[in-house]
Amino acid sequence: MNSVGETTLEINLNALAHNFKYLKGKLRPTTKFLAVVKAFAYGSDMVAVAQKLEALKVDYFAVAYVKEGVLLREAGIKTPILVLHPQPINFEKLIANCLEPSLYAPKMLRQFVQVVTAMKQKNYPVHLKFNTGLNRLGFWENDVDYILEHTQKDDCLKIVSAFSHLAASEDEGEKEFSLRQIDTFRKITEELEEKLGYTPVRHILNTSGIINYPDAQFEMVRSGIGLYGYGNDSKIDAELQPVATLTTVISQRHKIEPGETVGYNRAFASTGYRITATLPIGHADGIGRHYGGGSTVVLVNGQKAPIIGNVCMDMIMIDVTNIDCKEGDPVLLFGDDQSAEAFAQSANTISYEILTAISQRVTRKIKG
Repeated sequence: MNSVGETTLEINLNALAHNFKYLKGKLRPTTKFLAVVKAFAYGSDMVAVAQKLEALKVDYFAVAYVKEGVLLREAGIKTPILVLHPQPINFEKLIANCLEPSLYAPKMLRQFVQVVTAMKQKNYPVHLKFNTGLNRLGFWENDVDYILEHTQKDDCLKIVSAFSHLAASEDEGEKEFSLRQIDTFRKITEELEEKLGYTPVRHILNTSGIINYPDAQFEMVRSGIGLYGYGNDSKIDAELQPVATLTTVISQRHKIEPGETVGYNRAFASTGYRITATLPIGHADGIGRHYGGGSTVVLVNGQKAPIIGNVCMDMIMIDVTNIDCKEGDPVLLFGDDQSAEAFAQSANTISYEILTAISQRVTRKIKG
């Protein structure tokens, strides 16, 4: 465990490589792999993660916004980058940095054609997002003719991929819905292929899709959470390795008498003699108030210590009454010995949220 006297998020690139190779092992040799590195690579370190994956010969990256892709280009990343949710105001910057947009609506398509034409681009690579049931972003299945009418004009655009997103690929109870999404996507892309005269790269599987629907690999798959050590399934989690480990230290211990309270709004009231410890991490660091109240635990010298009272902006208090510890001792919030998924579930949320919530003011330490 980290012994440095501050809150630290350790990024283990060897674990990242393990997860990448594990997921690649689920694929056909010809299936391409797109790594999702949006949101600071799920709260870790986007540049370090991308550099490692580029060295491992990943085929594509995906980010959410143009500025994320620009950061990767400025760091020297050469691998193609798909921008999943580009905003039209950033189209010129996107093109200037050789980023590839996801186009998902008629108005957006027209706007991008205008910018590409004005910048005198030819065959600029674009990706088409189709809505097959998630109902978040995407063209409808009857938009194919409209898309081709605008993308084939003056050869300004080149459709390099078509994709969609499964709504519940991790849920066995929603298998019928997922299969229906896959079937809809297959029909859309068959029509697209016939009218284009070539087959764009197709992808619909996310991490859970890779595990649960291997027959729907098409030409490429996408993985985000799986790369960082979580597979939405305890059996898969056992095969993956957490990339991020969050640790902090004990700043001070307090002896609390019966009837005394701890923290804002006196949210914790002691019924007996207790010993508490204060840690230098709070909701400004990504540990939200919903982790207070005693249901979430951290590990102090390998023992569980509940977070008590209300989480403060820069501090949390824990109960260490029966734990042999002292000021300066390290404390684990999540990592190998307690997963981010377990930490998150204690507050009725998911690993995605806690991982991506870790503030940029938390020191990052790259390992491996």
